[in-house]
Order: sequence, then structure tokens, then C-alpha cells
Amino acid sequence: MEPKIIIHGGFFSEASDSEKVKLEKQQALKNIVTNAHEYLVSHSALESVIYAVSLLENCELFNAGLGSQIQSDGKIRMSASVMDGASKKFSGVINIQEVKNPIFVAEKLLEFEDSVLSGDEALSFARRHGFNYYNPETHYRREGYLEKLTESVRKGTVGCVALDGQGKLAVATSTGGKGFELPGRVSDSATVAGNFGNDFAAVSCTGVGEDIVSAALAAKIVTRVTDGFSLKDACDKSMDELKPYDGFAGVIAISAKGEVYFTDSHPYMVWASYIDKAEVFS
Repeated sequence: MEPKIIIHGGFFSEASDSEKVKLEKQQALKNIVTNAHEYLVSHSALESVIYAVSLLENCELFNAGLGSQIQSDGKIRMSASVMDGASKKFSGVINIQEVKNPIFVAEKLLEFEDSVLSGDEALSFARRHGFNYYNPETHYRREGYLEKLTESVRKGTVGCVALDGQGKLAVATSTGGKGFELPGRVSDSATVAGNFGNDFAAVSCTGVGEDIVSAALAAKIVTRVTDGFSLKDACDKSMDELKPYDGFAGVIAISAKGEVYFTDSHPYMVWASYIDKAEVFS
């Protein structure tokens, strides 16, 4: 099986995104997907999606890890999850604060029966397992918070789906939230609505979390592929079901057959794939 990988960096929807910033995001995605594909050649799909998302979290251009959005009370809370298509194990953290890479905490939770933790308990778990204090706030996010960013800035996540040389699938997703949300709000990124995979397909979502959860989007797409749909048909049918409430979402996906697909309900999702070479799209 030829290893394949696809990543996304949310949407070009921030009011302050200049053409320069857009180009920087596209170049960052190209670099990250190239590095992640090189890593995938000698690692499992599970290891590779975690690695790729950690690179996205470390890039302040994206809304995950470093550079996450600031909530209405002035604090940053992040969510991330990972799912191994082979073992069917899902793990995640919800509204965790003051760690550098939420995806690494989610990875650690794969070892535990209680594999999804939230809030203070997630942070306590992280500290017990060697994840030290880290402030993910950037000057750009603080300026935006102080200027009371508009609704259009509130759609962003990062994610990765990979198919390794053994034919195994995995998916990982991370977010810094939508910005100015009520403390305690749960995004889709650490749920099976936004991050899901099995032996047949794996899907990572971005967009408005509430819309994605209402559609059970990632899990629905994977279930349809499992039941015999092509990846394209499963994605398109599931995205069509967002239309009655103008749901805002984008997905990246890979099937066990090697199909790679992306789609979005609104323009300007930014994503990159590495199949024969690195390609960036938006």
C-alpha cells in the first residue's frame, strides 16, 4: 500500500487574513505535509497523524496549540483527539489549558481505559505525566481579543488523516476553539463527530463545531463508507445533509482503498496532501 496523508488548517475566514498571511499558511501546510509524509514512510498511520498535528499545533498561523483563540473570559482552552482505525481506540482532551501540544496528551490517554478527559482533570493528568506549563497565547490573538473579533473569525481547526504502508488508517484533530465562546463550550474536535476512523475510512472535520456535532459528520461519513459507499459519495451525501440549516463544515478523508477526498460547505478551507508530491489547496 502506498502511504498517503492529508492535512487541513481550518478556513481562510479570519477578517485580518491578508494575502501575505494566506500565502504563509499555504507554505506552512506544504512544508508540514512534506515532513509528515516523510515521517509516514517509516512510521505507522497513528504515529504519523499525531506527529503532523503536533507540527500544526506548533505553527502560530493556525488555531490550535500555539496561537489558539482566546475565550470570552480571556483564557485559552484547547481540545484535541486521536483515533486509531486499527484498534478502534479513541482518546481526547477537552478544554485543556496551559500545555504546548494537546494532541500529545490525547496520545498519552490511548494507554488508559478512561481515555477522554476535560478541563481541570485533563490538565491534572497532563501534569502528572510530564506535560509542563506552556502559554499558547500569541500577540496576534491578544490583539484580536482586545479588538473584539467578529463572528467570521471563529472557524478553525487543524487535522490529519493518514494511510500507512500496512494499509492502516488513523486520524487526529486539534483546535484552539472559535474565540469568545462561553467557558465550558465543547467543540467537535474531541468527539467522534469531528474526528473518526476505522478499518474502512478516517475523517477529520473543521468548521463550526455545533454544526458538525449536529450532523455527527465524521462518524456518519465513515459509517457510510463501511456500508459500501465510495468515499466521495459518503462525504457528498453527508455534507448535503448540512444544507437545511446552512451548516458550516469542511472535511478531509482517506479510505482503506486509497481514495483521498476533501469537500467543504463554504469556500476557502485550506488543506494539503502528499500522494505523489506535496500539494496545497484552498
